[in-house]
Amino acid sequence: MRQQLPEDHVKGELKTLASCMAALQKQGFTANFMVNETGLYDIETNQVYQPGQIRIPSFYRFEGESDPADSSILYAIEADDGTRGLLSDSYGPYSDPEVGKFIAEVQEINKKTNKDEKL
Repeated sequence: MRQQLPEDHVKGELKTLASCMAALQKQGFTANFMVNETGLYDIETNQVYQPGQIRIPSFYRFEGESDPADSSILYAIEADDGTRGLLSDSYGPYSDPEVGKFIAEVQEINKKTNKDEKL
């Protein structure tokens, strides 16, 4: 996954999870995603996506100011049907294992796809 920062980040305006989410929503990442045993789903439409149906063009990590263990990660996600949205999770020991497993599967598919494209 390649991390691409919105233009506002260069100006230092994306220091918090909330400000980053607001900037990405302005860029069209409006769906709210969650992960469960069936896959990644849009909580508003209940549409479920499998790892091969999405890509993650950018992600952002945040550390808590008072406690470095209070960290989070925000994924900007694009689905193959054009749906764009956000998925957030704790980062580190408090992360959701289902989210971690799903993201790892997406990364593995992307590695294979990128490798096949180079051949």
